[in-house]
Amino acid sequence: MRKKLVAGNWKMHGSLAENAALLGAIKPALAGIEAAVCVPFPYLAQAQAALAGSSIAWGAQNLSEQVKGAFTGEVSAAMLVDFGCQYVIVGHSERRSLYGETDELVAKKYMAAQAAGLIPILCVGESLAEREAGVTETVVARQLDAVISAAGVASLAKAVVAYEPVWAIGTGKTATPEQAQAVHAFIRSKIAALDAGVATGLVIQYGGSVKAANAGELFSQPDIDGGLIGGASLVADEFIAICRAAAK
Repeated sequence: MRKKLVAGNWKMHGSLAENAALLGAIKPALAGIEAAVCVPFPYLAQAQAALAGSSIAWGAQNLSEQVKGAFTGEVSAAMLVDFGCQYVIVGHSERRSLYGETDELVAKKYMAAQAAGLIPILCVGESLAEREAGVTETVVARQLDAVISAAGVASLAKAVVAYEPVWAIGTGKTATPEQAQAVHAFIRSKIAALDAGVATGLVIQYGGSVKAANAGELFSQPDIDGGLIGGASLVADEFIAICRAAAK
């Protein structure tokens, strides 16, 4: 049976005081549950100090594809490792749409993460226009193929894939469990055609307005292995309830 992982993506939110309260609330409540928080770079040291020794992992929301050098403002994979990160999000829809990250750049970041021993959470997903045009699978396949072509399908054994329909992020809209399951099943079948063993063990998260109220139904689907949680991860009670739903 595949594990179910719930990762909180804090986006550009938080303060030292708010973080302390949130981490202090979730740490005892999530003991023994597969969970992680991906925090803004300035708060990695705080997360490391607060969560060390707990069952909750921590990670970052982005990284540079470069190893080191004259790249002012960038943060390397090795720097994330220095702060005890286990995970890093790559290819989030906001990075793709707002900052122009291409499939090829996402693949380079994915490989940089793995080269440093980090587990990339690879985000894939379609916009509302793409869903309405009936090209969801084409878009998701293209995004996956860029990584598989560059890093090989075996690399997915040390990665997490997060399906995030862009039209359901921060909009209050959520894909129905059936819609989400259909895309998750497509992702797994695509990988299975290349390597059945990797596909069987691959953790595929759903990200798109997951809340405590809908988490149980979403996570009960056979190919949904937890969630990549945005706004709800900033509310302790919501995040705890979502994580507990995944652990059932």
